[in-house]
Amino acid sequence: MMIDVHSHFWEYPRDFTADFREQAKRARAGVEVDLTVRYEDYRATARVPVRTIVFGGKAKLSGIWVDDQHVAVYVATHPDTLIGFLSVDPTQPNWEAELRHGHEVLGLRGIKLLPMYAAFRPDDERLDPLWKYAAKYRLPVLLHTGTTFVSQAPLECTLPRHLDVVASRHPDVKMILAHLGHPYEGECVVVIRKHPNVYADLSALHYRPFQLYHSLMLVQEYGVWDKVLFGTDYPFTTVNATLDGLRSLNGMLEGTKLPRLDEVKMEALIQRDTLPLLGLG
Repeated sequence: MMIDVHSHFWEYPRDFTADFREQAKRARAGVEVDLTVRYEDYRATARVPVRTIVFGGKAKLSGIWVDDQHVAVYVATHPDTLIGFLSVDPTQPNWEAELRHGHEVLGLRGIKLLPMYAAFRPDDERLDPLWKYAAKYRLPVLLHTGTTFVSQAPLECTLPRHLDVVASRHPDVKMILAHLGHPYEGECVVVIRKHPNVYADLSALHYRPFQLYHSLMLVQEYGVWDKVLFGTDYPFTTVNATLDGLRSLNGMLEGTKLPRLDEVKMEALIQRDTLPLLGLG
């Protein structure tokens, strides 16, 4: 069974401000994405069985706030295939209580952070309670890294290099850097190579195929295929579209002398039993 480590749940448009909804029209060049989430639609776009990590998100600055209770209810509708993560916005009051509630009461099994969207740096020492909690209870933490369409979200907060500091302070925490840190893939690759418990996912990159080719060539040249995880970023894209995009990358090189991606290692990435790596087996 495939593992998708990056999928969203929210009620659209309820969980977003009007400003976020307007800016989201720029999420994919030339395509206005339908952000409605339905599990049946997600499964219909996966031609193989898949277990899926799903989360909402909290970032007051950018206008997204998904109640963890709603995520837990969504996961409970398909407990054999969905694994829920909680989310906190550390710039807001009571975030530590929300962290404990999401894990201890709602039973969510990991943490999703949106540093750029909420305007905080993950290496800020004020977040040490979060990292210590994650280490104590073995909760994997998935962080957005890379760019966004939201104009007020500061790029400084999203740089993968900040996770180097966090991983050095908290080496036992399993971390996933979303989207290979694009367009800072080089930073992302050297961070995941350096730290045994730090991984990246390749979600929402296939529709920029030349960028993804370059990103995975960095992965290949640094020898970190084993540190990259399959993810989609549904509803921004789907399982089938991501698979097709990955498997067609070498095809666009026909007639050139550009180096090819190792398709055996790419298939190993796609088929990887990721959950035990994250302590979720």
